[in-house]
Amino acid sequence: MEKKSDVVVATERYGSTGFWKYVAKNGIIERRRDESESVGRRGNPVVGVFKRVFLPQGYPESVSGDYLQYQFWDTVQAFSSSLSGTLATQASLRGIGVGNQEATVAAATFTWLLKDGTGMLGRILFAWQKGSKLDSEAKKWRLFADVLNDIAMFMEILAPYFPAFFIFIVCTAGVFKSIVGVAGGATRAALTVHQARRDNMADISAKDGSQETLVNLAGLLVSLALIPLVTNNPMLTLLLFFLFTVLHLFANYKAVRSVIMETFNEARLSIVFQQYLEDKQILSPQEANLREPVFLEFRKMVQIKLGVRLQEVVKCSQELDLALKNNRLPFLLGVHNGCVCVCLGPKASVCDEIRAMCQAVWLSNMLSHQTQQKQSHWEMVRESHKLMDKVFDPFIKGVVAAGWDTGRTLLDWDEWRVEWKSKSIFV
Repeated sequence: MEKKSDVVVATERYGSTGFWKYVAKNGIIERRRDESESVGRRGNPVVGVFKRVFLPQGYPESVSGDYLQYQFWDTVQAFSSSLSGTLATQASLRGIGVGNQEATVAAATFTWLLKDGTGMLGRILFAWQKGSKLDSEAKKWRLFADVLNDIAMFMEILAPYFPAFFIFIVCTAGVFKSIVGVAGGATRAALTVHQARRDNMADISAKDGSQETLVNLAGLLVSLALIPLVTNNPMLTLLLFFLFTVLHLFANYKAVRSVIMETFNEARLSIVFQQYLEDKQILSPQEANLREPVFLEFRKMVQIKLGVRLQEVVKCSQELDLALKNNRLPFLLGVHNGCVCVCLGPKASVCDEIRAMCQAVWLSNMLSHQTQQKQSHWEMVRESHKLMDKVFDPFIKGVVAAGWDTGRTLLDWDEWRVEWKSKSIFV
């Protein structure tokens, strides 16, 4: 207990886990734990060591609020995936001839190399085609990757029972797994950027690797007990695989649902803007993220293309004149082949990108619900400009107040940038 003569000259804390104070007494400064601040914070020392080993420095202040919930479900899915992977690996090894005296080393090596080679090609092609989509739709591709991983493992388990098609099946599964590697790794990096609140992406990635290693070690120990049970028992193998897969998919769904991103992608901006047009209410990041779809939509009624070439918006000087009417902003909108296309100028700001996307969302909704051609496309574009002149400024102020980050976006813009001249040259 402090005496009245003791003077606190300084205080310090280590994150939110420990508080100390420096007390001057008879010319000597003593360091003491501040019990008034540390009440309820001093936990088991073993738990403290566990946190330092497996959680980022500064947790929980150094990470996003959804970090712990996401990591919990990610750990569950990693454990179940590890067990499913053991069953699939055992089936693959049996299929290439392990345990079969008639199988040759050359044949097994050829099958394995062919499987790896097709997987490498699949990895390159997928990254080329879909790499730019993985940032803007990280949740969808994260869940897609895990579903595809389960399909690939199921194919590997079934492959030994179809020896005539074994090579084809395992090569196809190898391609699927390579896609999983690209999509899973890239989306995990995107989620790490979201979780890092102190630009500590490397620390979060390193600790995530430690967590995954611990989970895989636990899965390895459980697998050692499972292997004797499932050997030469296909029914039990399929039953356990089904149970692990259900757990894996459920945990993945809960994991991506727990992520609360404060930046706009197409889906989140569309949800927030449409809600604002309905009742002038601004959804918070948590509300919008809970409504965001997490399954890939392979076909949309009216697609939105961002950052297109000028020829996809206008085809002649008259159309450029219509596109510029009532529009002095650094973007042009048009409808081409049933798609809403947005052409962006080189000086467009992030705020301009958000406004262009809002107009495109409104046009897309109008076209989706239009049963017959009542207005020309250019009349709808002109109407969208008038609408945005009225609602956009209060909308953007509202989203900032609601906690959205408007300093950057995750909208999927292509790289085309166009500079156009005034419409007066056509007069």
